Parts: sequence; structure tokens; C-alpha cells
Amino acid sequence: MSKTGHDREAAEALAIRALAFIAADAVLLPRFLAITGIEAKDIRAAATQPGFLAGVLQFLLTHEPTLLQFAEAAGIDAAEVARACRALPFGDDMHERSS
Repeated sequence: MSKTGHDREAAEALAIRALAFIAADAVLLPRFLAITGIEAKDIRAAATQPGFLAGVLQFLLTHEPTLLQFAEAAGIDAAEVARACRALPFGDDMHERSS
């Protein structure tokens, strides 16, 4: 497997952990749903869309206290979240540019 494929798989796994972290928090989940415009019942379907997992990580990255709380709970360096985000579709503007 290529390094890029491995990076993306690891990034997806981290984003799924982040989504579980958000979903388990009575304060974060409503905030996430309000910001994204997704209804709780639609999360599973939304998760299959390109950019959703990057959006989960971007949600964490926009609020440092939440980012640090997740990083501590996940046992990772907070910078790993940004690296994972960049490995996902729409995690940076390179994925969003049209040819």
C-alpha cells in the first residue's frame, strides 16, 4: 500500500474517532449539528460524502479547547488532527480546486 493510501486510511480512522468523541458529548454534538446543518438522523449518510470526515476534523481545529480535549482523550498530539485533515478530500484547498 502506498504511503498516501496509508495516510488517508489513518486520517479516516482518526476522523471517525473524532466523530464518536463529538457524538458522545452533550455540548459538542448540538454545536456540530448546528454548524454543519446536518440532522442527527442523517449523520450516517453524510459520513459517506466526500469532505465530511475532513469537516469533522475542521470542526475540532476551529476551537482549540475542543481540539486539545480530543487530542488528550485520543492520546495523540493535537497537530496530528491537522495532518489527518490535510490527508482527506477537501481537507485543504488542493482538493477543492477545479482543473
